[in-house]
Amino acid sequence: MRQPLPLRLASLLALVPFLPSVIADDGSLPSAKATRDYRFDRTISRPVLENYLSRSITMEGLLNGRGDLDDNIRMLRETGAKFIGRALCLWGNEANLMGNLERARSQVPKVLAADPEMVLQGCIFEIVTTQVDRVPVPDWAFAAFGRAAEARNFRYADMLFADGRFADHWRRGESVPDVSRPETKLYFYFLARSFLDAGLEALHLGQVELMDRNDSKHDHYAELLGKIRAYAAAHSRRHLVLCDAHVPSGGLVRDGRLLLDSHAFPLRIKEVPAKPRDGVLEVGFIDSLYGRSKGGITPSGWECEHLPYLGEIDNWGVSNHPGEPGQGGVWVWGYDEITWFALQPAEYRSLWLQYAWDWLRHADPAAHLQMPGSRTLSPGRGRAPHWYYANRPSAAVPEGFGDERAIRAIWAADAQPR
Repeated sequence: MRQPLPLRLASLLALVPFLPSVIADDGSLPSAKATRDYRFDRTISRPVLENYLSRSITMEGLLNGRGDLDDNIRMLRETGAKFIGRALCLWGNEANLMGNLERARSQVPKVLAADPEMVLQGCIFEIVTTQVDRVPVPDWAFAAFGRAAEARNFRYADMLFADGRFADHWRRGESVPDVSRPETKLYFYFLARSFLDAGLEALHLGQVELMDRNDSKHDHYAELLGKIRAYAAAHSRRHLVLCDAHVPSGGLVRDGRLLLDSHAFPLRIKEVPAKPRDGVLEVGFIDSLYGRSKGGITPSGWECEHLPYLGEIDNWGVSNHPGEPGQGGVWVWGYDEITWFALQPAEYRSLWLQYAWDWLRHADPAAHLQMPGSRTLSPGRGRAPHWYYANRPSAAVPEGFGDERAIRAIWAADAQPR
């Protein structure tokens, strides 16, 4: 027999009209298998895209040495994950870029052997550092832009905003690049093609609206994405690349056409000061995307009023007062979203994932919850843990949080597409 839930957990149950148990009383789980269509080639239909988004999980660093690869593959296969977000997640650190690309090329076949339907995502973030000066420009990158090849490396200084905006934005020597600069487009194309050649089929483009401040009509992103899509059409496994990005304005639309295949944004969890450490979702809370994802004609040719998007349990750091409410802005009890989530008790995490899953479906039919699988944590100076793994604890992943069980149960109970 189940024990009564603590008040904080019991209150969570009342937040949605219907919240089924994620795990049966006998501890069993329904099958993670479901009859869904994951077929696409050259274009992707809305039902297939949403099938992928409905089985999306963040696996930050899967392909660049974060966690146990074999156990991560096991978890992805057993939960039924299909869209593997941030699998190749490189924030700056360009001095190690080529080694990370080589490792990804060797590991992607092993992941796809477990499930060829999976889509693996790489990241092109809103950062470039002085280390990029060590990365050679391949001849094919110049050729893509009709430029004569040069024997040189990329040039950090030529990627920055000419007026000094966002210089040293992250820290000294780490800036936000300007996508209108030819050198930035050259570098981003190089990254995208390298990811595609490694076997990835999706790109997360980070905070695109920071990088296009000199690109009000999105002409430069249109040019860049056009070249990336053309390469994918000729060389990608299914002749397509799926692009998303964080879009606080609701999306990039140019002449009625959406530049991205789907959108993405943090959930924007609202703390509940009256209930210690509680957090809820709310339409209209700060810059949340609920109801605001822009529509238009997608790159695959179908039209929508609101482009489907992912709601991430995002990471960005820790406040000066971790664990305390009222820190303002996007802090949840003084933490970023994933750290707040990871510091909750296991049963609360399971219930909260089900709550968020159901809430998104009621609040915004275009929204899909991206499950947490692997992500950096920021508990504060000298505090632990520093990484979140949804894996069940084992010798391979002793620090696993065990939330794969809840993820699998939620997905298994959702047997039919929307």
